[in-house]
Amino acid sequence: MPEPGLIANLLLESAAGIARSVGAKSIVVSADALPEGCEPPEGSLLLTRRPEDKRRIQELGVADNCVLEIPAVDLDRMGQVKLAALIGVSRRLLDLSDTVVFLTGPFRGLIDSLVVLHLGSEYELLHATDQPTIDEHIKRTVFQRTLELALHLGSYGREGRRIGAMLIVGDTAEVLDRSEQMILNPFQGYPEKKRNILDQRMTETIREFAQLDGAILIRGNGVIESAGTRVLASSRHPVEAGLGSRHAAAAGITDSTKSIAITVSSSDGTVRIWRAGKLVASLEPGGRG
Repeated sequence: MPEPGLIANLLLESAAGIARSVGAKSIVVSADALPEGCEPPEGSLLLTRRPEDKRRIQELGVADNCVLEIPAVDLDRMGQVKLAALIGVSRRLLDLSDTVVFLTGPFRGLIDSLVVLHLGSEYELLHATDQPTIDEHIKRTVFQRTLELALHLGSYGREGRRIGAMLIVGDTAEVLDRSEQMILNPFQGYPEKKRNILDQRMTETIREFAQLDGAILIRGNGVIESAGTRVLASSRHPVEAGLGSRHAAAAGITDSTKSIAITVSSSDGTVRIWRAGKLVASLEPGGRG
C-alpha cells in the first residue's frame, strides 16, 4: 500500500493540471492535510481549523484573502468538502458559478482524495431567485456560527448522547407569526447584547437549550429570540422519506418565510440545511465511511 505522504504529494502535483483542464476557479485544501514541507498549488484557498494551522499558513506566506476558517468538527470526506463550499460561498470567497477542485482526506489526516464540484449544481438554493442573499438579511458570521454550533451538536451530542435540534435564522418576525411557545421563553427579558449567538460565552447556553423540543429562533444579526418554539408551518415540497417532524417543520417554515433552518438529527447526528422549503445540504459526522 502506498505511503500516505506519497499519495498526498501526487494529488497536490495533479491538482493544478486538473483545475486547468476543467476550468476550475480555485483549488481548496486544508492546511492540516498538507504533508510537512509541501506547499499548496499556487492560488489555492487554504482551510484552517486550529491555531497551529494559522501559524503554518503564516510560514507559507499565504494572503489573508486566500484563507477560510471552518469549524473543527469531525466530518467524513464529502462532509468536509460540502462544509468548505458552503462557508466559502457564504463569505463570497467562492461563487455559485465556480467549478472548484477540493483536496481532502480523513479528518485531520493527509490528503487522499480529489473532488471536482460545480457549486451552482449543489447549492443553488443558497441564492434562490426569490430569496435575499445571505448577507442581505443574515450576517455571514451569524450563518457560519449557527452552522458551527449545529455541527458540534451533530458530532458530539450533549453529555455523550445524541440529541435532535433545530436552529432557525432570519426573518424572525414572520417566523414568530407561524410559531408558538411550548414553554416559557428562557431568553425573554435579557438584554440583546447578552443573548447574541456571536458571543462565545453563550455557547454552552445555546447547546443546553438546543435540546429542548421545538426550535431556537435567531435574528439575522445574531440575537436569540426564543427557544422551545414550535413551528406551525407546512411545506409545499415533499420531505424525503424517513425524515421526521423536525425536518418537515424546517421545510415548512423556510417555504413560507425567508429564513434558513438548520436541523440536527437525533438518530445519527446528520446536520441538514433548509431554504425555500427544500434541503440545501446534508453534513454527516465522520467515522461512518
